[in-house]
Amino acid sequence: MNPEQWQQVKEVFAAALEYEPAQRAAFLARVCAQDEAIRREVESLLAAQSDAPDFMDTPAVAAVAGGLLAAQTRLAAGRHFGHFEIISLLGEGGMGEVYLAHDARLGRKIALKLLPTSFTNDADRVRRFAQEARAASALNHPNILTIYEIGLVDGRHFIATEYVAGETLRTHMGHEAKLPLAAALDVATQVTTALAAAHEAGVVHRDIKPENVMVRRDQLVKVLDFGLAKLTEKKEEGVVDQQAPTRALVRTTPGMIMGTVAYMSPEQARGQEVDARTDIFSLGVMLYEMLTGSLPFTGETTTDMLAAILKTEPAAPCDLNQALPAEIDKLVNKTLAKDRAARYQTAQDLLVDLRRLKTQGDMESESVRTASADRSQSENVTQLLVARTTADATGDSGRSRKPKLVAAIALAVLLLTALGLGYWFFAARSAHADQIESIAVLPFANESGNSEVEYLSDGMTESLINSLSQLPKLSVKARSSVFRYKGKEVEPQQIAAALSVQAILSGRFVQRGDDLALYLSLIDARNGNQLWGEQYHHKLGDLVTLQSELARDVSQRLRARLSGADERKVTKDYTANAEAYQLYLKGRYHVFKLTPPEVQQGISYLQQAIEIDPAYALAYVGLSEAYRSLALAGEMNPNESLTKARAAAQKAIEFDDALAEAHGALAVTMFWYDWNWNEAEQQYKRALELNPNVVDVHLFYAHLLSNTGRHAEALAEVKRARELDPLAPFASALEGQFLVHAGRSDEALARLQETFELAPNFWFPHVFASSAYIEKGMYREAIAEAQRAKELGPNQTASDAYGGYALAKSGRRDEAQAVLAELQQLTTTRFVPPYHIALIYNGLGETDKALDWLEQGCEQRDPKMAFLQVEPKWNNLRADPRFQALLRRVGFTL
Repeated sequence: MNPEQWQQVKEVFAAALEYEPAQRAAFLARVCAQDEAIRREVESLLAAQSDAPDFMDTPAVAAVAGGLLAAQTRLAAGRHFGHFEIISLLGEGGMGEVYLAHDARLGRKIALKLLPTSFTNDADRVRRFAQEARAASALNHPNILTIYEIGLVDGRHFIATEYVAGETLRTHMGHEAKLPLAAALDVATQVTTALAAAHEAGVVHRDIKPENVMVRRDQLVKVLDFGLAKLTEKKEEGVVDQQAPTRALVRTTPGMIMGTVAYMSPEQARGQEVDARTDIFSLGVMLYEMLTGSLPFTGETTTDMLAAILKTEPAAPCDLNQALPAEIDKLVNKTLAKDRAARYQTAQDLLVDLRRLKTQGDMESESVRTASADRSQSENVTQLLVARTTADATGDSGRSRKPKLVAAIALAVLLLTALGLGYWFFAARSAHADQIESIAVLPFANESGNSEVEYLSDGMTESLINSLSQLPKLSVKARSSVFRYKGKEVEPQQIAAALSVQAILSGRFVQRGDDLALYLSLIDARNGNQLWGEQYHHKLGDLVTLQSELARDVSQRLRARLSGADERKVTKDYTANAEAYQLYLKGRYHVFKLTPPEVQQGISYLQQAIEIDPAYALAYVGLSEAYRSLALAGEMNPNESLTKARAAAQKAIEFDDALAEAHGALAVTMFWYDWNWNEAEQQYKRALELNPNVVDVHLFYAHLLSNTGRHAEALAEVKRARELDPLAPFASALEGQFLVHAGRSDEALARLQETFELAPNFWFPHVFASSAYIEKGMYREAIAEAQRAKELGPNQTASDAYGGYALAKSGRRDEAQAVLAELQQLTTTRFVPPYHIALIYNGLGETDKALDWLEQGCEQRDPKMAFLQVEPKWNNLRADPRFQALLRRVGFTL
């Protein structure tokens, strides 16, 4: 009999033991109908077990079939298996043997798993396993066993993984009947974190059980065998394998049912296709066992156990362990829902609740310790006072004094007790009332599996940032800083340190059809503990209401108390129409991609939002900013773009004069298009009165101050913008430009170098670095920076202007003329700022042509004309009457 047949004998024999002797014949006739040899071998083993009562003192499979198989397959210590040297056997089971081995190639200890021949004879099965194992090997997570290599040696498939010095969770639980709540939640949280990472990568474990979880000596948990359960599937995904439950019914030692049975989900028990929710069910079984010391589904036979999994509701964990908090029942029951649609839909969903329970437990333990210490101190003082008062009352002779002394003692005791409890209560309230003064709202993670709803992630995050920024004395980090972390796995404390905030708010959402589920978690940056978490379940049609709820709930967690005015600001709805709000979010999502086609797409959505709600002031602001982007970043015709931007901003103010962003948007057009410096400044000031935390207002106001020569004020204003948005490369780059215009080129280059590190692929700071090097006479460096800017931003022409100017000044006139010719040719197909062409002519010393192009800039309302007063590269023309006339036309006074 070959090894695969022996494996079948083992499985059928173990399953047969679950039946009463009178029922075994019918069972064998059913499962061995196609293989009489297997039936005879199993019957002989059953007869041996019946004849010798001590036959089961050791596992029958190991004593008979397993012994014969092991003699053929086990590797001795010192033997070489490929480039691995066997050190010792660590364990064995239905999925093969595991050895501690030395990897000669990399010089390290590894765990080497050799897979059973019976699992690897099927080429199709091996192909699917290899595909899954490769996916699992890509999982780089501290709670997942790292797969180093998979391969084939001497006809045997192997997996080489990291070696974990520790014990299985099964052994860990065996030390005591059940784990303490904190320990169980810690293990469950780590396992859930591993599952969340795996599921996100498209890998489902399928066999979560204590035997597949390792606990290291430092309590770090590792989940084993991702991808291995794929070997148990003989058919393609989506095809029901009716034999799966039968193959799973294996007893590995007397009295222990294999985890595949005890921990399987209802869909596994039915042989149906599985998904990530199967792992959640199995984890729920494991958590139940850790908390109560028993399995939720039991039975005298495996058939009874399967029936329990499919039909029986388990006893509540709190009924079996009265030390557990009531919240545990709700969490565990949700993991064990028989209908997977009623279960936690993702591991991330479960993780939120686990972390909240764990945090509550930590806080309650600390409160108990504090209260106990306070009571103990109060009791000690009270006892001392009683003793001393009693001594005074009795005197040296022991004679009792007047009864009122006894009353005084009692009063003192009551007073001290009241003072102690009052102090404890006040301290607890004071600690709870600590206000958070700074926060970063991270981009909400889209876990819907649908990139088309990414606009909800970005939009809800931005809306919440804007709402919270309405709170006085709360520093809310701006969009561009927090969005650097979108899609990245970074520890909250690391982010908090980079942004200098006290708290981090993270969120994730799942949108399926018309249903939207959102999960928020507020993290204390000092210790990483969760301060608060909440789940929201709404219809998409309730999106406006949801956004108000988020703003209200989060702000209440950040402040001990909100004034009525503050709450109205934070929860303000700018539209009551959910469809208009969704279109607004889509519009903003596309505008922030900054390329002209995306901005145009965003404009289309914003216009649709306004068609639905013509009084939607915030949508008008978005429209104004989109048109502004086309003019200033996209170098499109300002007579078209900036006039539309101004009209949209005026509409926004018409519908909501208290909207700070609307006044800021109008100020931008007055600055760059109308060249009305005084009125623009008034609008900026009005915006900052309404909301001093709008980054763009500070930034564009700083630009106005710089361009009008008020350099100290400009640098102070941009500093405030960078405080609100510390990781924003745009603000950092502009500060470099302002320093150049203030005559501080060395400081400018230092700031721009920091910006390069902040955003290596951003063209903007390289243009300003080119300008700074020109002022220092370092033309070679200026040309290099201009070329780098052009590589990163091929559609902009600012780098051509500075690069051409530097080429001309360095004596490379032919190359400067070539750049000039390219720009002039480009004017036949699109708008090119005349200011840029004028700058190159000035570098070449052709001042009349430079002035001609500047005059064209005035006629075409080129926004770059706003730099005439402070750009030092025009210093050679300042005494020229034509240049002075240009300055007056642009609004500057001489």
